Amino acid sequence: MANFKDKAEFDRAVIELRSAIKPYAVKLTQNTHDAEDLVQETMLKAFKNRDKYRKDTNLKAWLVVIMRNLFINGYRKRSKRRVIHDNTPNNYIISSNNKEDNKALPNLMFDDIYKMVMSIPETLSRPLMMMYEGFKYQEIADATGVPLGTVKSRIHLARQRLSEQLVGYRRGQL
Repeated sequence: MANFKDKAEFDRAVIELRSAIKPYAVKLTQNTHDAEDLVQETMLKAFKNRDKYRKDTNLKAWLVVIMRNLFINGYRKRSKRRVIHDNTPNNYIISSNNKEDNKALPNLMFDDIYKMVMSIPETLSRPLMMMYEGFKYQEIADATGVPLGTVKSRIHLARQRLSEQLVGYRRGQL
């Protein structure tokens, strides 16, 4: 929270960006009511994780990443859930979602992927991580002091190396 004097200033900045992130929520959800819920969840998560905000991160981009992740996680939960309609006179709806959530596996995968990203040279990993955090190519070029074309090339090369390292995950070997 280095950009902000205190929690209240951070909270005000997040609230001011509410209308700026709502169109993205509508684009994701295709529904204004669901979009409003997604915006509220995003803001709540941002408030809860304000201590994780880094000063060199674009606040709007940080909120958009939170929103995208919330949407993807919600989509995954909905897609795993199957609903069976019972045609008996009482018309019960039965959920057959009897899977247990394994929160350890995604954390292990994230840790492994993060280690892979950190194993590639910093000249490639830094632009990739900045892009992941929501910075635009030009912002990355300005921050790193290299030409725009070089930034794009480095991000491409970093993705390529990461993709090669992730072959084991795709095959289920790691």
